[in-house]
Amino acid sequence: MHPNGPLLAIQGLSCAYAGQAAVIDVGLALQPGELGCLLGPSGCGKTTLLRAIAGFHEPTAGTLQLRGVDARPLPPEKRGLGFVFQDLALFPHMTVADNVAFGLHRLDTATRGPRSLETLALLGLESLASRYPHELSGGQQQRVALARSLAPRPDLLLLDEPFSSLDADLRGRLRDDLRALLKRLGIAALLVTHDQEEAFAFADTVGVMQAGRLLQWAPGFELYHRPATPFVASFVGDGRFLPARVIAGNRVATALGELDVIAGLPWAIGSDVRVLLRPDDLVPTDTGGIEAEVSAVAFRGAESLHTLRLDDGTALSALFPSHQQRTPGQRVRVRPDLAHVVVFPAADPA
Repeated sequence: MHPNGPLLAIQGLSCAYAGQAAVIDVGLALQPGELGCLLGPSGCGKTTLLRAIAGFHEPTAGTLQLRGVDARPLPPEKRGLGFVFQDLALFPHMTVADNVAFGLHRLDTATRGPRSLETLALLGLESLASRYPHELSGGQQQRVALARSLAPRPDLLLLDEPFSSLDADLRGRLRDDLRALLKRLGIAALLVTHDQEEAFAFADTVGVMQAGRLLQWAPGFELYHRPATPFVASFVGDGRFLPARVIAGNRVATALGELDVIAGLPWAIGSDVRVLLRPDDLVPTDTGGIEAEVSAVAFRGAESLHTLRLDDGTALSALFPSHQQRTPGQRVRVRPDLAHVVVFPAADPA
């Protein structure tokens, strides 16, 4: 491992797929033991980027270093990585133990069996060692695939939507178990997913991708509270935008009143802008604020997500305690309760 640098370092990486740009000028770094995630909608390039890191897809430009060494000339088997495919790719004619031992060809024969069983024990599968994949549940098969990738003790594990075929409860438990295990073993990982909850629950650092570009690489807190672009703001955490106008004193005027912008404003007074509002940025009130009509309600247990429509047609979201749940068509008053105000231009650049 490179002693003074990141485990994985990418700069200006681009990839094409079927003649079309799939990854464009991506840069990121992953430290030893860090858990990262590439998050974005289908077709945004996240799986292509993961496959380029693994060595299954040749980049068209940029640098890709592993442990301080240029990895682009190295074939996949020489990169020292673990990779968990979405389709698991277990060998049906092999037992669980043999599937796990398959990636241990570099170890001597006497070591492979004990290492296979040791890794199965880490994932609670030691009692299933002699079974075949078709005799296992979906969750057990997924754990076997994880065990096979972890058996060589790689310092970086790549995960391509590994939990997508599991039901929600099992997916959450396996995700949390894997995170705890990777932290205990000191193994870094890079997960690809389109599921925000999964990304934030698993990763220390999350990268949001759109149309082949990595828009922001940051902890989940930063993505939610300080998004770098309007797409990140709207994709992460149900962000809505409220029209506003820049006024004197680093303030913006909105339908909810004047708001202070602590970070400062790069636009001239009088400029049209828009303010990011999260559902937890609006609270119900009996006085002040602004009146809106409830257009939809989604019950979430302790809270209910209310979609609101202002008189000018602007749609916003607000979380109310579930015992204060309103009904569609009802009028409510809300006021802003923002720890900090995030402002974007009135329209995305062309």
